[in-house]
Amino acid sequence: MGNVNLPTPVALAGGAICVLGGYLLGVLAGPGSTNQTTATVVSYDAGTERLCLAGDGVKAQKAAGGTVDNGVLCGTWRGTDAVRTPHKGDVFRFVSLSPKSDGGHAPVTLIYGDVVPGGR
Repeated sequence: MGNVNLPTPVALAGGAICVLGGYLLGVLAGPGSTNQTTATVVSYDAGTERLCLAGDGVKAQKAAGGTVDNGVLCGTWRGTDAVRTPHKGDVFRFVSLSPKSDGGHAPVTLIYGDVVPGGR
């Protein structure tokens, strides 16, 4: 295996492009991006992982075709193992999926997200 030496300006330009790309990725897909929705936790059952959310973010889910009853979106929560368990009143950042029913079964709403730190 041989050593490869790059001229300093080329190495600096390559590093700058990597940093800029990481910054843009963080801005577009990071926790503050505009395509993520927030709502308030109404209830959470740890045994069944059933999470219910309410608020303006839920109204947007209804407009997008989600399953919302009386202003509350309920579904099965899917989060990472390192997150805090949601409690009533927590602010929750989420994305939900409500697949279409295949005929005999009712659709199951999946809620992916986490509690917003300090968002009570």
